[in-house]
Amino acid sequence: MYILGISCFYHDSSATLLKDGVVVAAAQEERFTRKKHDTSFPLHAIQWCLASQGITIADISAVGFYEKPMLKFERLLSQHLEMFPKSGKTFVSSLPAWFHEKLRVPKIIKKKLGYTGDVLFIEHHLAHAASSFLVSPFDSAAIVTVDGVGEWTTTTYGYGEGEQIELLKDIRFPHSLGLLYSTITAYLGFSVNNSEYKVMGLSPYGNMNRDTNEHYKKLRQVIDIKEDGSYRLDLSYFLYHYADRMPAQKLCDLLGGDIRSADAPLEDRHKDIAAAVQLILEDVMTKILTHAHKETGAENVVLAGGVALNSVYNGKILRQTPFKRIWIQPDPGDGGTSMGAASYVYHTIFGHKRNFVLRDAYTGPRYSIEEIEMYLKSANIRYTTLKDDTELTETVADLLWENQVVGWFQGRMEWGPRALGARSILSNPCNPKMQEILNLKVKHREKFRPFAPAVCADDALTYFDCDTPVPEATDFMLMVYPIRPEWREKIPAVTHVDGSGRLQTVRRSQNPIYYDLIKAFGRRSGIPILVNTSFNIRGEPIVMTPQDAYRCMMGTGIDVLVLDRFLVRRSDNSKDLWDSEQYATD
Repeated sequence: MYILGISCFYHDSSATLLKDGVVVAAAQEERFTRKKHDTSFPLHAIQWCLASQGITIADISAVGFYEKPMLKFERLLSQHLEMFPKSGKTFVSSLPAWFHEKLRVPKIIKKKLGYTGDVLFIEHHLAHAASSFLVSPFDSAAIVTVDGVGEWTTTTYGYGEGEQIELLKDIRFPHSLGLLYSTITAYLGFSVNNSEYKVMGLSPYGNMNRDTNEHYKKLRQVIDIKEDGSYRLDLSYFLYHYADRMPAQKLCDLLGGDIRSADAPLEDRHKDIAAAVQLILEDVMTKILTHAHKETGAENVVLAGGVALNSVYNGKILRQTPFKRIWIQPDPGDGGTSMGAASYVYHTIFGHKRNFVLRDAYTGPRYSIEEIEMYLKSANIRYTTLKDDTELTETVADLLWENQVVGWFQGRMEWGPRALGARSILSNPCNPKMQEILNLKVKHREKFRPFAPAVCADDALTYFDCDTPVPEATDFMLMVYPIRPEWREKIPAVTHVDGSGRLQTVRRSQNPIYYDLIKAFGRRSGIPILVNTSFNIRGEPIVMTPQDAYRCMMGTGIDVLVLDRFLVRRSDNSKDLWDSEQYATD
């Protein structure tokens, strides 16, 4: 039985295909269209999912959709009627998308796919919950979902056992921890639904002391937090519930100045504000999780929703709450809900026993050696062929130790927003200049943003002060931990200002070539760790195809591209057609 899950029309559209309960294909639409956070119907992702299994839409038994559009439209009508006439302009501008897309999902699926079967609509936070619990390694677990907003709900906790999920309590719009964080993201001059992670990365540069950070004390006036983690926002500080902007002037006045323009310098107060909102998020989440543990009695917890991408807090959960084990899927945001919708249909609605655990994130397209070589030859690209995996890992380890920046393209593309060793840029973490090299020559991004260390799971506890055993969520780069003090000066390129690192643990069972490469580098450096950052061009998603990868290398300071067994040196190929400023990475 094949079940198709779909998420679209808000942000990060995606598709997931299940075969008898097993995730056999999953991908975000943005990777195909090259439009970051693409919101459109995921036609390309769906077509690829079907083609990967050699089936057609006629083979699909049911489609699961990640939300209930009518319920969401009810909320839209309610909020705008409540705030009328101030909400009039925003309401009118939103209507075309609803009438042309969001309220016509079954017709769009039928028209674009030729599908005539059942479409089952799953509430948004239930899709979030299912996306994490039903593909987790846990038979039972507490579930916490936190995001901006679904239909009405913004925050839930509940319990999952077997194939069943019950969401016990929720908090509803306009009160939203995710939207509070996004409002501060907008205030600091970063893009909403895209750059919240920049605020997270900026926060350690600010004052992380609740007693002395004055902006923390100010922001606490904006939110009323109860002991069980429930909360309410003072809406006089916000505009998002009726306008297309987020911070009200009252919030700007509270924080001591107008919204920062994107090109303005970051002042100390901006850093303290980032620290303040991070501290508040941690306050609320710790109370919610502690209460969820009390109510459910579970030792395991799974997280989902966009707030579950806050890896700085994720690394503190097992130390600050009573839970013993944690799991988060690689794409806990809206992109991941297509997996949740499909899994909920198959397991919970249709009643099939769970038979699958998402052990790795490699669910996307793969390109064969023949396809890659055909492309290289057709484009007259100069390359070298490496005879086997050993020559590949040993050669690339030499290049990395020589401080070459390597574009690494291997196997199936990752699921989710993190580069996890299939479409990654790799470099030497021991070089004190590597962070500057990557920021200036390759990434062209803010200097405060850290780079992630990739470490083999069996070495993680040597270098990082991790939870024990090391949670599998670290495999998906979703946990930040302190780097042990004796190693910080030895791996400066991946050591953040507060001595932490957002590590990716790598298990040989998931990605043997990547694992062996890290070990090979360790034999040269004495430290088996690599810098791993996303392989993408500024303003575009992570690369998917060999063409995307070559284009990215030739437009940046990447020295070498490794496409499966083929090694392409930038210096061997003409760059006359490439403009490094135009194709700077993000």
